[in-house]
Amino acid sequence: MLNYPNAKKKYASANMDNHGKRGMSLEDDINSTNAYYLEQNIAVVYKKPTPITVVSVDYKSRTTARITEAYYKTPSTTDYNGLYRGKYIDFEAKETSGKTSMPLSIIHQHQLRHLAKVVEHGGIAFLIIRFTTYDETYVVDYRKFSKHLGVINTKSVKYDWFKTNGVLIPYNYIVKVDYLKIVDLWIQGGYGYE
Repeated sequence: MLNYPNAKKKYASANMDNHGKRGMSLEDDINSTNAYYLEQNIAVVYKKPTPITVVSVDYKSRTTARITEAYYKTPSTTDYNGLYRGKYIDFEAKETSGKTSMPLSIIHQHQLRHLAKVVEHGGIAFLIIRFTTYDETYVVDYRKFSKHLGVINTKSVKYDWFKTNGVLIPYNYIVKVDYLKIVDLWIQGGYGYE
């Protein structure tokens, strides 16, 4: 299933119980958060569709047309981009079930190069990483992450590094991954994004 920016999505109501988020993916939580941001006129952030080339379609009728064969046209850049408080933001979101680290293999080099270009041109670039084992979601500024990659010689980034260098996003029922609170701190705190 492909979701496009004009697709109507509803975010969860505040009366969900504490276990309501279990089983939801990070992508679902971010999409719900972005829908809330858009509805409340806070920010305009969308998930980028992956560019595909359609080879074959089962076209019985317009309402039941189904892509049966397709391939990726080009590697996608990152998952999300948009505008917030006059600033361009771009980020990649990843989940890992690792208990002690996040494997670097889940983030591709072309995505890191893209985030570097965003920063080079004055945008705000970051990663959102969820450790599903601990049900913890962290926001990490791309520049800090990139600097760390330059000094380690391993195939993963330790969970403890995220705890020390990332910002833990507290979960709430309506704004499930309220990453803009961290972006606000960066903008207001002289973090190079003024």
